[in-house]
Amino acid sequence: MTDLLADAIGADPVASAPSVTSLGGVPVVTGLERADLFAAIRAGEIGSVHSWELVTAVDGPGTRMTTFVAGCPLRCLYCHNPDTMSGARGLPVRADDLLARIRRYRGVFRATGGGITLSGGEILQQPAFAGRILRGAKELGIHTAIDTSGFLGAAASDELLADVDLVLLDLKAGDEATYGRVTGRRLAPTLDFGRRLERLGIETWVRFVLVPGLTDDPANIARVADHAASMSQVTRVEILPFHQMGRDKWASLGMDYRLADTQPPTAESVEAARAAFRSRGLTVY
Repeated sequence: MTDLLADAIGADPVASAPSVTSLGGVPVVTGLERADLFAAIRAGEIGSVHSWELVTAVDGPGTRMTTFVAGCPLRCLYCHNPDTMSGARGLPVRADDLLARIRRYRGVFRATGGGITLSGGEILQQPAFAGRILRGAKELGIHTAIDTSGFLGAAASDELLADVDLVLLDLKAGDEATYGRVTGRRLAPTLDFGRRLERLGIETWVRFVLVPGLTDDPANIARVADHAASMSQVTRVEILPFHQMGRDKWASLGMDYRLADTQPPTAESVEAARAAFRSRGLTVY
């Protein structure tokens, strides 16, 4: 866990952006010594946050306040937010200040059936911070969701998950070899996390990105569909067609983008993927 915390802090988020005092109206912590910052992140009092936004019809039901934390252990080839991969690109925000912003939107959440979604990066790389935000939101009567690859599912305590109403589980491939090519990591921890969510009875939406030449092999799609169908708590599957909206971010960061020549999938291939999931009795969007 120490390594995760160190990456969440990054090189020195306070020193890297001394002129930034607010993140969309949420105060940014300044003036802390690195040791004090590390201790506050360990306690969950402060998180390394990249950004937040209000969205509708994505990231869960209703209007959501989606918070993107910085830092992720995966290196997905198609990542459209590569600027959230490193914890060094986040800014330190107090959990109490973020909850104060969340509190302002309670009326919107009630009216739309929405709530908050904690995303990334990888939210489970900062489990103590996530736990504080989730607990505070539940005390406010707000619906909660986390968007996660599940790779760090073991970092989420049962106490943390008890405050989660919905998990958006990014199932990036159906076999270890393909998963390794896509993410640089192993598939097994994600599947273990999915089975744990089933035991805990936590509603789950599976997300799968269809990338031509990478994840669109029918055998891979069938395996992803089998995994999703094997988990009784999965109530929805979202097939997300690959797009090039993140290409400029990779270039601006000086990062090697290996999918620059990859085209979006055809409408026919997207529908074929959806049909594979529907054939297993899953509700597909």
